[in-house]
Amino acid sequence: MTTSLTSGAVPIPGPLDQPCRYGVYTGIEVEIESADAIPPAARLGLEPPRFCGQCGRRMIVQVRPDGWDARCSRHGRVDSSALGHR
Repeated sequence: MTTSLTSGAVPIPGPLDQPCRYGVYTGIEVEIESADAIPPAARLGLEPPRFCGQCGRRMIVQVRPDGWDARCSRHGRVDSSALGHR
């Protein structure tokens, strides 16, 4: 999911668009993140992403009974229903 600020502008990648430069559960650069740094609940799919995969900033996350919604101040918003995660 990419967003654009204005028509004709370069598209800005969304917070969880691939390739991610930062771990979405830890905020650590993917290249130096170890496998055991990811929390067990996140590995089971029970934890929503807390960090933007593009810039590593902490996102505002709202957990709902039917999913979650996360927003990065620089890269926009992503919803679990749009990703097929519930």
